[in-house]
Amino acid sequence: MNRDSERNIKQRKVKPGRQKTPEPELNLDMLWPPENDPDLKGYYLDEDYPDDAFSEEDYLYEDYPEVDETVLEQYDLQKNAPKRKDAAGGAGQPRQKKRRKKKRFRPGRFLLLLLLLVAAAAGLWGFAVSTVYDRMHYAPIASLQYTAMETEGVTNILLIGNDSRDKGDDGRSDAMLLVSVNNRTKKIYLTSFLRDMYVEIPGHKNNRLNEAYSFGGPELLMETIRLNFGIEVNRYMLVNFQAFARLVDAAGGVDLELTNGEVIYVNGYLTEYNALENRPAGTDYLDETLSGMIHLNGPQALAYCRNRYIGTDFARTGRQRKVLSALMERAPVILAGHFAELVRDPPADLTTNLTKGECLRLSLMAPAAAVYGIVQQSVPVDGSYSDARIRDMAVLEVDFEKNRQFLRESIYGEQ
Repeated sequence: MNRDSERNIKQRKVKPGRQKTPEPELNLDMLWPPENDPDLKGYYLDEDYPDDAFSEEDYLYEDYPEVDETVLEQYDLQKNAPKRKDAAGGAGQPRQKKRRKKKRFRPGRFLLLLLLLVAAAAGLWGFAVSTVYDRMHYAPIASLQYTAMETEGVTNILLIGNDSRDKGDDGRSDAMLLVSVNNRTKKIYLTSFLRDMYVEIPGHKNNRLNEAYSFGGPELLMETIRLNFGIEVNRYMLVNFQAFARLVDAAGGVDLELTNGEVIYVNGYLTEYNALENRPAGTDYLDETLSGMIHLNGPQALAYCRNRYIGTDFARTGRQRKVLSALMERAPVILAGHFAELVRDPPADLTTNLTKGECLRLSLMAPAAAVYGIVQQSVPVDGSYSDARIRDMAVLEVDFEKNRQFLRESIYGEQ
């Protein structure tokens, strides 16, 4: 074998799809041994390595035939990765992938966002209360202008439903219901005052309680209640027939349990209301075969409250409290589901001596009051009255001391 054949180098095996490495030009005059030839670096001669002249990549594949193309591609990428130059300009370590920084929880930003959301909600709520209040009639009472709304930890507001049919005619107080919010006992008391109680009316002869309103309006009625029952009440809200019906409609109606007899009387009272409002006869009539849980709209709820032919006046005031209690219990749902309607078309024909600031304070109490227990009651209490006829009037003679004690114990929590 001549020297040329001994120095022949076998062709490099190249796998399909991979570029063939160009063979270096051999210098036949180089000094022996071939390891001294820098041009042959990475190649091996048959003489010294009888396993043939393979590059290191070929050795990897031949010795580990199970290695697939993916492994080889990763190998090539790692081997051919660009080198970072060090400070001296030389080759440094391979460039490392930048690690993505995890976003840290920033309590300050979260708190700021929360405060902005609360401020926006408060602004929207204040706008809604202001819009509704501007539709009311503010009628201040000079003698009560500087009195506190809350006394002894209790806020008392007298709801007066008058029976006026025509504008400008106040009529008499058809319903007198005291709403008392006790933040200490976490309870709301709905107390009905029966209109036929024979009471002392300041500046007038003794008469039925509902006559106090016809003599002197809300101011005289509240003064009469303070005098006879020892309850400090100096805020009121007056609601007539139309305002009550619209208020219930704005709230989306109420669901109440009715007997078949009550259903029939609802239709009877609707006859008068439809004529008063110039609505077609038969509007909102209920199916007179119905009984049980029924959804009532505004006019139907008004007719239900006015019924005085089933049961005594105690039963009638009980129906009034049932409607008001249903509205109060559903207040969060009503506000969520009918918020836009209340702002766009708030109920009008409401008269009050509450200021706008006081209405806002009361509205802010609503979320807490929504979880308060609601207690329904009426005066006179059982065993504290008797039927009588005075000056040709059918009235209730009342043991006022017993009823004062009852109200102090229930509303104020006194023992």
